[in-house]
Amino acid sequence: MQENQNNSEIKIEDQKIQKNPNLSILEALIPVIALIGMLAYNVYVFGDDALSGSNQFILLLGGAVAALVGFKNKVSFQLMMDEVAENLKSTSSAILVLLMVGALAGTWLISGVIPSMIYYGLQILNPTIFLVACLIICAVISVATGSSWTTAATVGIALIGIGDALGISLGMTAGAVLSGAYFGDKMSPMSDTTNLAPAMAGTDLFTHIKYMTYTTIPTFVVTFVFFLILGFTQSTTGNADTAQMLKDIDKAFNISPILFIVPVAVVILIIKKTPPLIALLGGTLLGGVFALIFQPDVVAQVAGVDPKDLGFNSAYKGVMKAITVDTSVATDNEVLKDLFTAGGMKKMMGTIWLVICAMVFGGIMDAIGALAKISSFMLSLFDSVFGLFASTVATCIGLNITASDQYLALVVPGKMYAKAYKDKGLAPENLSRTLEDSGTVTSVLIPWNTCGAYHSGVLGVPVVDYAFYAMFNWLSPFMTLIFAAFRIKIRQITSK
Repeated sequence: MQENQNNSEIKIEDQKIQKNPNLSILEALIPVIALIGMLAYNVYVFGDDALSGSNQFILLLGGAVAALVGFKNKVSFQLMMDEVAENLKSTSSAILVLLMVGALAGTWLISGVIPSMIYYGLQILNPTIFLVACLIICAVISVATGSSWTTAATVGIALIGIGDALGISLGMTAGAVLSGAYFGDKMSPMSDTTNLAPAMAGTDLFTHIKYMTYTTIPTFVVTFVFFLILGFTQSTTGNADTAQMLKDIDKAFNISPILFIVPVAVVILIIKKTPPLIALLGGTLLGGVFALIFQPDVVAQVAGVDPKDLGFNSAYKGVMKAITVDTSVATDNEVLKDLFTAGGMKKMMGTIWLVICAMVFGGIMDAIGALAKISSFMLSLFDSVFGLFASTVATCIGLNITASDQYLALVVPGKMYAKAYKDKGLAPENLSRTLEDSGTVTSVLIPWNTCGAYHSGVLGVPVVDYAFYAMFNWLSPFMTLIFAAFRIKIRQITSK
């Protein structure tokens, strides 16, 4: 993605960072402190529903606090709005990618691509390597769906039940499930956090994913070895019976390895350095074509017509519904119901809403000179490159603890530290990778964080029981610090 990478770096080079010598560090921090406090209270009141819109409004209130600080320091309202407009303009590509990711997920569901991945993934279960199998299955499914939440709520629940029947500790099974699920959540182009992190840092999606592999693959390998050793120390009894789930998947879809042509084609486009929007659009359209060829009954069901009445208009309607709105494929299996559901482009609107509101907050913070002040202050505390990475990791984890939301643990540090990374001559993918290595994955380790509360509730395993075994999650921030300390794969901004 050399062309996209260069474009991202030009954008950072050309970005105008507002400085305000009259602004003190305390004044610069007032909006951040106010935002964290309001977000923490909001999550306490709304719980998981805070993501439905109230957190977005809190970001706007945080912007209002920043505006008051700006007015006190004689910053004009027009300048603030100009900076907000520039911020929104910079995220237009990311917003389009998010919409296309939702569309891709919809056609990959009704075409049978995602169900086929699950179908073949489940068949690698073996009682003697059950924990490693959990890790791999959840990683594959999470990469396919882009959602750790969906993975845990579907196959994760089934694996917990199987592990319990085998006499394996629920904490171990949950740790393996979540390690695999968050590997996919980090690496899948369909994951909202994987799209959000580069949008905040100022790089593109596939450059971000490629750069994450340097720290993510070693972390996953260590996690794999950990569960492999742990698995051979367990005495298992019983059988890992997934026959009914496989039967129900096969009943709902025409499962075939030929369907893997669709994701392989997208991978080839990515390797060929195709722009992300074109690659995702190609995958979406190809998924729609394969749905019509291999899953006409599913397309008819989505369109609301009898399969024998499927014609051009109803086929068009079925595919377009999968691309744009909520879609579900009927199944009697309760475990599979959530997995057989996709939200299309509509599902991504919440994340897009969050991005827009975050850009308002970040734009005003930039206009009043707060971001420049905070960045220079952090650089004075952490003059080394390692110190900058360490402060980013600490901020992300701190926000996961205080604000209780992984999205905000990406948005706020991403906006705060972009200038500091630029001043150090570091390419934006350094920041986006660090945001994911420390913000996305650690959210599930905190009981009162929305992710920790969700996963412990869905899997029926307390956070304290699985936290140690979720090795991928707590090892990731250490891995990114090791890379920073030894200057491994720390990319510099390309000279123009």
